[in-house]
Amino acid sequence: MDTLETRELRYFVAVAEELHFGRAAERLGMAQPPLSRAIQQLERRLGVSLLERNRRGARLTGAGEVLLQEGRAALDAAAAAVRRTRRAGGADRPGGPRDRLVLAVKAAASHELLRRLLAAWALEPGCCEIEVLPCGMSEQEELLRDGRADVALMHTPWNSLAGFDSEPLVTEGQVALLPAGHPLAARRSLSLAEIGDVPGLPLARWPTHGTYPPGPGPEIHNQTQLAQLIALGRTVAVAPDSARSWLWAEHAAVPLTDAPAVVTHIAWPPHSRSLPLAALVRTATRL
Repeated sequence: MDTLETRELRYFVAVAEELHFGRAAERLGMAQPPLSRAIQQLERRLGVSLLERNRRGARLTGAGEVLLQEGRAALDAAAAAVRRTRRAGGADRPGGPRDRLVLAVKAAASHELLRRLLAAWALEPGCCEIEVLPCGMSEQEELLRDGRADVALMHTPWNSLAGFDSEPLVTEGQVALLPAGHPLAARRSLSLAEIGDVPGLPLARWPTHGTYPPGPGPEIHNQTQLAQLIALGRTVAVAPDSARSWLWAEHAAVPLTDAPAVVTHIAWPPHSRSLPLAALVRTATRL
């Protein structure tokens, strides 16, 4: 038999992540013996060994590592299907069924593009409602994969487009965001090396996959915090040129000569068959 049940995948992923049957059983809210039997039955059905047991717990085999990766993706896809189905049927809000697309955007990014897109979409005949879902750094990928969003504005080189369909919309350069009174703010252009070694003005640190890179700069949680710390002369940041739209009078933006270009894409799950989503992508690419 080549099919797997969602229950079996949940059991295996729990064991593979915990590498301990007792902890996995506790996490699943079940007794350990039936969990062990379920994994053994799964191994017999697949004809491969997924785990190497020992006194301290377990270790994944090569086949087990593959099933962990594929199992997570399958469970995420199943959860996404449930969320999108409920949203399509109106089960996630009062008032019953109504066409709606959830658009994930990084907070404070692509403001002008987003404004133009929403204005153009409102003129489309029979356009559906768009719910704008602001999110943090690189969260668009997770929101698309787990079904909380139908479509997203994503930015390379920071966001990964792997596993999504996408269309490029805007390409722009990057700028250094500095306190307006700093000597470097008077420059016409700067290099990355010049802003990376400014005494008393360390680079701000954004989280990547939940962790912050090492460095002396402050850990940034949102755009408002970043704006305040730059205005106070506590940090410098690198951002797309479009960030000028939210700058304060206490800020200065200086073009960077050697920073990679930033490309804004509209991205969506490749298996989507949503007609409103297809219409939104067409509207975006016409802008």
